[in-house]
Amino acid sequence: MLAAMPPTPPPAPEPGETRVRDRGDACPGALRLHPADDGRLARLRLPAGRLTARQAVVLADAAERLGDGRISVTSRGNAELRGLGEGCGTELAALLTGAGLLPSPRHERIRNIVASPAAGLDGLGTAEAQLWVRELDTLLCAEPWTAALSGRFLFALDDGRGDMTGLGADVTLVAVADAPDRGALLWSGGQALRVAGADAPRAAVAAAGAFLAAARAAGTGAWRVAELPPGHAPDVAGALARAGIPAEPVPAPALPHGAPPAPGPLGDHGLYVLAPLGRLTTAQLRGLADGAAEVRLTPWRGAVVVTERTAGRASGRLPALAALGLITRPDSPWAGVTACTGRPGCAKSLADVRGDATAATAAAPEPGADAAPGTGEARATSLGTGEARAASLGRLLPVHFSGCERRCGHPRGTWVDVLATGDDAYRVNGAPTPRTSLPGAVATARTTPTPTTTTR
Repeated sequence: MLAAMPPTPPPAPEPGETRVRDRGDACPGALRLHPADDGRLARLRLPAGRLTARQAVVLADAAERLGDGRISVTSRGNAELRGLGEGCGTELAALLTGAGLLPSPRHERIRNIVASPAAGLDGLGTAEAQLWVRELDTLLCAEPWTAALSGRFLFALDDGRGDMTGLGADVTLVAVADAPDRGALLWSGGQALRVAGADAPRAAVAAAGAFLAAARAAGTGAWRVAELPPGHAPDVAGALARAGIPAEPVPAPALPHGAPPAPGPLGDHGLYVLAPLGRLTTAQLRGLADGAAEVRLTPWRGAVVVTERTAGRASGRLPALAALGLITRPDSPWAGVTACTGRPGCAKSLADVRGDATAATAAAPEPGADAAPGTGEARATSLGTGEARAASLGRLLPVHFSGCERRCGHPRGTWVDVLATGDDAYRVNGAPTPRTSLPGAVATARTTPTPTTTTR
């Protein structure tokens, strides 16, 4: 089933101006396919990015049979299929439904949940965040009114390490490990409340209801909490009280902020790899699923593989995944490199940004052995401690290549902005740069501290 979608989003408001949405949310889904220059696009919401091994294989089969043979990992850890044929909607829906990936057709676009992907694997944070995911998703799909949320409304469940708090979610839950009740801090609309851990998923749903009530009262068609006009903050405390959830308002604290995991092992039964430019081939996705108990796609365009407890140390799988062209080491110049679709897939793009990103990154100095993605020449090496991996990854700033001013898919926080200008040139953090000079300009910008980097 295909639904028509408007080709151009409304212009962004000026700073300080209230955004008014005068149309419904047209965000693509798995049942509402989006027309693009390279065919139809389907976006499949995966709460916490989680796939069973069987579901991962089904997704690979769908991309191979119906699409262009690749799976894009989004900045919310969801999956996109591109190059889909005009009449494949019914077959795609049947494949996904059969694999348990569409538990509620009415709610499929609002299941936007990110969660700490290494929770329960590396000894950091608490495991509760991943446990909250299933309950929150079940609650969202059970309530008819939650279908009124936009396809962009986001829930973030943080296990206490702070990797989810910088993603700009509308409702954030942060586990508080030292609380007697293994509690959680609920953050939404600049308000913070302490709730019991057992109540955290219900509290998140109540906060979403408070947003919808505020949006109706404001009358501006807001899709997200940040779009609510002044004077229309959601009554989160009141919503929790009406839901019978004990909550203690607390002064708005500085939320913990931690780095994403570095590629490599995550304890004995987990590992983390990155997808080159955020796209997985079907062979790579099948390789991740092989022998896995679970695959968790991440907001940083990677995948955490959780192995069976009886399968030995997960790190033993790194050489095979590196040979598939996946990024397995934090010192690889490919780590942190992302790009929008670009030409020829997007009519708005002014350049083949994926091709230019590949050329620029391939020309960067290689501190280790990862070759260009897809060459099959990459190999895994000794990775040392988690702290050393994170420090190594932190030396290079993330970089995003964009084909137009919309900068689709850019990361959160501080990143190097590489923007196509349509004249066989780019702007790197605002500096005009010929395409042939991208390798040096990008390499320099990735090691240059703020303020020359861009935060959006």
